[in-house]
Amino acid sequence: MPSKFALDITPESLINKDLSPSYIRFFAYILSCLTVATALLAGDIQKSLWWVPVAALVYPALSHLITARWQRSNPGKTNSILILLDSTIAGGSIALLHFNPALSLFLFFLVSAGTITIGGIFGWLVSCLALIIGTVIGMAVVGMPAFSPEPPNVFTLTVGLFGVTMYSTALGYFSFKQARTLMSIQGELKKRQKESANLSRKLSKYLPPQVWGSIFSGQTDVKLETQRKKLTVFFSDIKGFAEISEELQPEALTDLLNSYFTEMSRIALKYGGTIDKFVGDAILIFFGDPTSRGQKQDAIACVSMALEMRKKMKLLRQQWRKEGISKPLQVRMGINTGYCTVGNFGAETRMDYTIIGREVNLASRLESVAQPGEILIAESTYNLVRDVIMCRDRGQINVKGFSKTVPIFEIVDLRKELGASQSFLECEKDGFTLFVDIDKIRNYDKDTVVEALEEAAKRIRDKLIV
Repeated sequence: MPSKFALDITPESLINKDLSPSYIRFFAYILSCLTVATALLAGDIQKSLWWVPVAALVYPALSHLITARWQRSNPGKTNSILILLDSTIAGGSIALLHFNPALSLFLFFLVSAGTITIGGIFGWLVSCLALIIGTVIGMAVVGMPAFSPEPPNVFTLTVGLFGVTMYSTALGYFSFKQARTLMSIQGELKKRQKESANLSRKLSKYLPPQVWGSIFSGQTDVKLETQRKKLTVFFSDIKGFAEISEELQPEALTDLLNSYFTEMSRIALKYGGTIDKFVGDAILIFFGDPTSRGQKQDAIACVSMALEMRKKMKLLRQQWRKEGISKPLQVRMGINTGYCTVGNFGAETRMDYTIIGREVNLASRLESVAQPGEILIAESTYNLVRDVIMCRDRGQINVKGFSKTVPIFEIVDLRKELGASQSFLECEKDGFTLFVDIDKIRNYDKDTVVEALEEAAKRIRDKLIV
């Protein structure tokens, strides 16, 4: 037989040990022995076939002992071979018993019911073929039998029907136990899946969602591998953070940082940025890997993200001021577009998905020379976003590691936000702070907001300011 031959029988891992297929097989041979012995005593078959029920008892035990070693190493193939041998023997026995109607139907039922239950439709078809082959071989050995029109003895029929009933009961119980085993395995599998999902959600917080998703979808392999890609890189940090960290208690400083990182991360994910790392109060984000919308759209998304972060910082300052942090915290940002090396760095046992390269360093340098609240971009980014983003030329600067001066540009705002149609208004002076995001004002709040502004304007006009 082919080395890979095996019927589609029940896998060993799903078999209930209380009633395995081996027990079903032994039980079938015992019932066969009992039925053939009854036929001998009733005179339905020749007395010279006295050895048949004896062989029906000895053969299954002998075959089990001989194949025990293979049962442990390759149970699927071994059981398949035994099933085919049993079917062939049943076919030969039908010919040997001269096609006795009761015994022939009994043996066919044992083969048919057993193989359809344990081996499925494919196992049943192959076993029926083996039974036919065994019958042909038996006829070739014993010759063409002479058919007798006499009905079988009532005792043979009774024992045969009893055997069929008991075997059907055993198969039913086998199917019941298999179903219960499968239900138990499914319940355990659902429990493990739930635990794995919870663990995955926890572990996903340590990786950017894009990287996590690409790993689970199979797009990214977890191995030490890098590639060159054109990315838009974003750096930011909080100006004056070192001074305020000396004034605040560690717990308050931790809460401030966590609230800041939470809001900035939410905005970064909104625009599709890959959050590389947090270093102190600094954030490194890049666009273009593992997913990209194209170099231009990646650059526009990165600058749009930076603008929203700057607006959010103004709201956070108001919140922090209420919590007693009077020192105004400002964010500096730098953005550059260029080819970087991105991928898994580290060791086989501990990797870090990050980016390195000259263009990454330039984004960091731009952030360090930016003024508080300022967003500086390199010329490569400016060329990609200038038709969507209003920028101001800031000349050229000398950057460590670059032999030539680097042209830089300051981000003003999205062009659609400038002029009469702009949706965000702001003004901050001593004793006066105004932040208005028109797009977020609901219709039912509009009158209240207008009344508050008019009341504030009236009081300012009426008050004599020295």
